[in-house]
Amino acid sequence: MGDIERYIIEFLCYGDTKVAQRVRLSSDVDWTLRYPQLDQVPAMERVGDEVIVSPDLIYNTFFFISRAEELLNDKRDKHGRFMASYSILGEKNRLQTPLIDEYSRVLLKTLDAPLPTAEFSAINLTHDVDTIAYYHHLRGALGGIKRGHWKDVYASWKDIHKDPAFTFPWMMKQDAQVPNANIIFFLKDTRGKGIDYPQYKTSLINRLSTVNQPLNTRKKQAVYFGLHSSALEAEAIAYRGNISPIDYTLHRSHYLSCSVDRMQKLVDFGVTDDYTMAFPDQAGFRLQTTRPIRWINPKTITLTPLTLHPLTIMDCTLSNANYMNLSEDEAFIFVTLLIERVRQHNGELNLLWHNSIFCDSYHKSLYPKILSSL
Repeated sequence: MGDIERYIIEFLCYGDTKVAQRVRLSSDVDWTLRYPQLDQVPAMERVGDEVIVSPDLIYNTFFFISRAEELLNDKRDKHGRFMASYSILGEKNRLQTPLIDEYSRVLLKTLDAPLPTAEFSAINLTHDVDTIAYYHHLRGALGGIKRGHWKDVYASWKDIHKDPAFTFPWMMKQDAQVPNANIIFFLKDTRGKGIDYPQYKTSLINRLSTVNQPLNTRKKQAVYFGLHSSALEAEAIAYRGNISPIDYTLHRSHYLSCSVDRMQKLVDFGVTDDYTMAFPDQAGFRLQTTRPIRWINPKTITLTPLTLHPLTIMDCTLSNANYMNLSEDEAFIFVTLLIERVRQHNGELNLLWHNSIFCDSYHKSLYPKILSSL
């Protein structure tokens, strides 16, 4: 049994190496890229104290956690993204059930091993900061004036806290409802163009840090700053123009854009934890697991040091007219369902709400309600 097979079996056994040692493969795994059968659980047979499993159990798990599907299907949207509507998961309406975690439960029951405790292994409240303020930089101010928002522009330049997008104090107050949560802000800090612009001034990042610090001390919440980028050229991601608190080992891509080649670049640049992995257009389980897992490159069939953290829900996926287009009540019911499935599987809950979405949408009432439910 190779390293990848051994890693997958241990993952299916929730990291219990003693239990995993009782699992045997009935034959070698065929790593030829192909779509798995989703309508039946791969065969598992108890023989004495061991369980003999079909290699399809390993391959099916590999197929989803490696995102091998995206090598078989070249359909992409205008941003280069592989959407849920293109996936076998979307086609078969299987996105909201974490199939790999269900495999784990069947395997553990067959082994007469304890099932995981129904509780969150971690809660991460994450916020992508595409802009700290709408109007506190020249391009934003000129655009605001052009659209007739000159009062907001004036208020923002006079005091950044009055900018509509500067919702950080309010956000941190809401996040305090979950004192055991980790808070992660993903900030732009590369020399990329387009959606990587504008880069923040050091003073603005420091101001954001000041917003965090009292809460971090008072509520014992861990607050982190990761990199939010689209440009992955070496000269862009190696940029250190700002003396900032950003941890370059934590990463999320703009537009939730991820691909096999892009993830390999993250590995090459030393990123260890990526929080991009969800479909933009449909909330659910893109990796088909609720748990963080090391990425296997499906091109080279190699286990990498990059850990993928499944993103449970992104705010605009729920409300955007081009995505799920849910009402606030519908969104709350749907989110509650997904959160409960994460909890039942002892998964890691990862939520993404942008600071700017609280300006003019139902998320300002939905987000606190979700946190209260936790």
